[in-house]
Amino acid sequence: MDFMEKWDKATQETKILRSRLRNLLAFEATELPYVALASSSVNPGDTVVRKGKIVVHRPLLLLPSRFLPQFEGFDFEEDYQVDSDKIRRFLLMRGISFPSLKYCNETHTVDVFEGYLEKAVDYFSREMEKREDVHSGLMLGPEDCWQFSVIIYVATLAVRSLPGDLEKLLDDFNKKKDW
Repeated sequence: MDFMEKWDKATQETKILRSRLRNLLAFEATELPYVALASSSVNPGDTVVRKGKIVVHRPLLLLPSRFLPQFEGFDFEEDYQVDSDKIRRFLLMRGISFPSLKYCNETHTVDVFEGYLEKAVDYFSREMEKREDVHSGLMLGPEDCWQFSVIIYVATLAVRSLPGDLEKLLDDFNKKKDW
């Protein structure tokens, strides 16, 4: 299965169960911790748990044409034998553009939860509630295209943040203009 088929699979199967409460920061980097769950293809009945964070560097809504989003730490080269340029073109051809210069994925752990996906969802949802964790995302997606599930999560946060970011951008512009 090539990366285009995996993108289609991820868009159909990714479910964001819990999202970061706050929007992305308008003028500085934002850290987006996440827990991504997937049914294990190696151990049926178990769940793969990927914990990490995405650092969205210097979010910008309007980018000059020479600045393209950069995706680091997503293992596209290793898993799909494609470089970041091809991924950017692939996403752009599907009408998806990212409002930032750099997205860095840092995977902290990849573990196996002994139990079916539903049991893992219950466990991690309760853990996040107990800790009152409003910063981390919880998502389900296919194990073999986890990168796209994480990108989908970040894209939903960017879209949700857009109206507030535009307002902040215009306020900042007006303040600078009034001097």
